[in-house]
Amino acid sequence: MPEQTTETSTDGMSYAVPDDLRRVRAFVTERALTLGLSEARIDVLTLAVSELTTNTLQHTTGGGHIRVWAEAGQLVCDVVDRGEDRPFGRSMPSAEAIRGRGLAIVERVCDSVDTATVPGGTLVRIRLDL
Repeated sequence: MPEQTTETSTDGMSYAVPDDLRRVRAFVTERALTLGLSEARIDVLTLAVSELTTNTLQHTTGGGHIRVWAEAGQLVCDVVDRGEDRPFGRSMPSAEAIRGRGLAIVERVCDSVDTATVPGGTLVRIRLDL
């Protein structure tokens, strides 16, 4: 079994194995409460982050890092991993599809989704209005 290698700071944390996802969700919830996101919106944020971080663990190596802060009336969350640039603007897969809904869900529940190539991987930035 891979060794758990999470690292946490005030506004960010690293994750590397499936067992870290529970800590990621708890971290995101705590940060969002502290930053003033409503409880209903916290569920949306947690869903989006869960989809992105699960995607990291299923499709990339080396885990990732998440950071959450507030600016200009929005809660901002970066998910950075070693994956390739992700295509957004997707249609929702059919009900018969076994996989492929994660990024489509993220786009539909967040107020804004952007992606950028960064040294060593990809950054996905999601925003929710406070």
